[in-house]
Amino acid sequence: MNSYELVTAITALAVSIAQDYPDNTELDVLGSIFVQLGETLETIALQRELEENRRVPPAGRPGVSE
Repeated sequence: MNSYELVTAITALAVSIAQDYPDNTELDVLGSIFVQLGETLETIALQRELEENRRVPPAGRPGVSE
């Protein structure tokens, strides 16, 4: 899936969900849930990357380890 297809799929999903939730308050809560989910997944991914980078010595600095 390329970036355009991904954006199109996400937009279609958002429209479909919005049609099932005519109450704006419920839709706001659902949107907040997805925002928190996305932020949490991003935090996990960044933490994994940080941990992985700590295991690999920086380039040009042989012998550096933690």
